Amino acid sequence: MTTSKRTITLRAAVVAVLLSFLAGIYLAVGHFYPPKDALGSSTAKAAPEPSSEAGRAAAPNVPDSIELSDTQLKSVKVETAAEREFPIEKAAVGSIDFNEELLTQVFTPYQGRIVGLFAKVGDEVKKGETLFTIESPDLVQASSTLIAAAGVLELTGRNLERLKMLYSTRAISQKDLEQATSDNQTAEGGYRAARDAVRIFGKTEAEIDRMVKDRHVDPILVVPNPISGRITARNAAPGLFVQPGNPPAPFTVADISTMWMLANVAESDSPAFRIGQEVKVTVMAYPDRVFTGKISTIGSTVDPSTRRVLVRSDIDDPKHELRAGMFANFVIRTGDPERSVAAPLDGVVRDGDGTMTVWVTADRRRFTRRTVKIGLQRDGYNQILSGLQPGELIATEGALYLSNAVAVAAR
Repeated sequence: MTTSKRTITLRAAVVAVLLSFLAGIYLAVGHFYPPKDALGSSTAKAAPEPSSEAGRAAAPNVPDSIELSDTQLKSVKVETAAEREFPIEKAAVGSIDFNEELLTQVFTPYQGRIVGLFAKVGDEVKKGETLFTIESPDLVQASSTLIAAAGVLELTGRNLERLKMLYSTRAISQKDLEQATSDNQTAEGGYRAARDAVRIFGKTEAEIDRMVKDRHVDPILVVPNPISGRITARNAAPGLFVQPGNPPAPFTVADISTMWMLANVAESDSPAFRIGQEVKVTVMAYPDRVFTGKISTIGSTVDPSTRRVLVRSDIDDPKHELRAGMFANFVIRTGDPERSVAAPLDGVVRDGDGTMTVWVTADRRRFTRRTVKIGLQRDGYNQILSGLQPGELIATEGALYLSNAVAVAAR
């Protein structure tokens, strides 16, 4: 009897499971295949599509205005929108370099061995100051020739005077006198040429006279500084043998009263640049300083890999503050300035969808959001192209606070 009851119970459970499974299938088929009427049309009603008004109603209702309490007003600063000038400018980045037109590599004019150095890298030197000296065999040869020419001139001069005395007593013929005169003139020409040869080595007239008087050969050749400026490189050392034009140059001197600013500008911006345009340059070493200059060269080719054009500017640096290799930002005015309504940068808020807005008020208590279109930026102000009129009151400091406040109120 007990076994029969268990069998009946098990069958009842199986039947219940099968009924549940069939009911699920029926509901699923009924969902995908709704019942049809006598004409074969579906009797199920389609869900109505939400209208645009309904969609907007479902979205959070973000207010466009807000009224602040006395406590909240302390967080907001109000200013009057006014017109400002916005210059038409192009900006780019570049680097500072020496003005190569005022940079000189100082070579020795004759070969020799360096015996003295009188400047080092970074020294400010003036034109004519001694940079280094060498012991020159060419100078020794020229000095020896000068001393020999001086001796010949002295000898021929004495001989000419003696023959003149003899000719006055008719002791010699006129031919002998004329020959002595010719020899003296030849010796004088050789002496002058020898002096000029020594003068080329930088010897003064006093030094040459002393050399002739003392019959002493001075082998030291002085190499002076050709321009006033700063020593930017030194490759000289005592005992080093140097030759004319043989790199590297013993010294490099640059006039740093002006520097070059080299920049590569976009190909699309290149038509806006002209030679002579004013340039304003800032460097990271002097963030509060503005260096001025003018465009001196615009490249005639476009770099095929970067699609950029070289623009070179001469930058005034009277205090010698700029250094070659400095990273620089420069701004070039390419047109006449535009006068437009301006708003402080803090007074313009970018919304989540990218819209630029300001908060306008008439009574300094109730603020209304207004969409604006911005243009250039200058000295902490945005150029407002549309959406704001001169004289209107706008929130500056605290404009972002107002946007966040209305967003919180809409939640």
